[in-house]
Amino acid sequence: MDSGKNRQTASRGPVTLADIARLANVSPVTVSRAINTPGLVKPGTLEAIERVIARTGYVPNLLAGGLASRRTKLIAAIVPAVSSTIFAETIEGLNTELVTAGYQLLLGLSGYDPKRELELTRAILARRPDGIILTGITHLKETRAMLTAAGLPIVEIWDSTPSPLDTAVGFSHAAVGALVADHLLRKGYDRYAQIGANDPRAVQRRDGFVQRLSGIAEVELPDLEMNSPSTFRDGRQAMAQLLDRGHGTLGVFCSSDVVAHGALAEAYARGCRMPEDLAIVGFGDFDFAPYTHPPLTTVRIDRRDIGTKAAQSILRKIDGDETVEAMINVDFHIVVRGTA
Repeated sequence: MDSGKNRQTASRGPVTLADIARLANVSPVTVSRAINTPGLVKPGTLEAIERVIARTGYVPNLLAGGLASRRTKLIAAIVPAVSSTIFAETIEGLNTELVTAGYQLLLGLSGYDPKRELELTRAILARRPDGIILTGITHLKETRAMLTAAGLPIVEIWDSTPSPLDTAVGFSHAAVGALVADHLLRKGYDRYAQIGANDPRAVQRRDGFVQRLSGIAEVELPDLEMNSPSTFRDGRQAMAQLLDRGHGTLGVFCSSDVVAHGALAEAYARGCRMPEDLAIVGFGDFDFAPYTHPPLTTVRIDRRDIGTKAAQSILRKIDGDETVEAMINVDFHIVVRGTA
């Protein structure tokens, strides 16, 4: 194919499947087969088609090609952020499993904003994905109505509920809070406190912590509004408030390891003995947790496994498997280190 033919194709718009068929001297059906099931095409013919595709820069229209089978080979996921390890590893688990199965992952970032989640859901559904993955179980009623009307497989991740939209993969955040309370209670501290962000899952962990200590001890909460994602600075400022309030030994549960790291820095600067005078428990078991001074006690969840299980579940549902569980639980446990 000479440069004139290239210019002629480019000048009239995007290269089409029919253009590839004409330039390779084959039928459009053969080109479609070469793209979707190359093993069924003779090697010489396949090579000729691939050469033409490479020269023209042709990109198959997967949406058009998927209309007959009602498959776009696209799975969408909405997560709060990718800057945090806690979600990044889940995304990696999702992507690895989906790519292996021949699907692509379309990612949307909600920033912990339910209105933003609604906007993303509307935009994503217009692109006709084969399924959608959402973070958490708290959605606006408009979002829920839109998802229900779409009739797609849905998986909600990072949370636990007896009544998911379709399927959920996660764990009870309230149970995490109760587990940490039990751990600190066994140490017998004089005071207990919680430093936490205001996103729904962090609030559930706080409530589980407070409820478990109800009737045993009051839980102090710093006078500090902490938006998600919360920061090292948030943790340090909150710990300063707690230490300024009173005396006695103190057990503190933080909504994330980042917050716990900030709290730890403030405690260390003030010369607190850990875990004798002060205990700190984080959440997430971030990669830095074993290397703080002292090493951070925290709650570990297999973040990647959440993504893997979510991808496996949605792929099974796309294939018509009606045996997928409504609630798939992921284990969690405390990793005991030097701070508690």
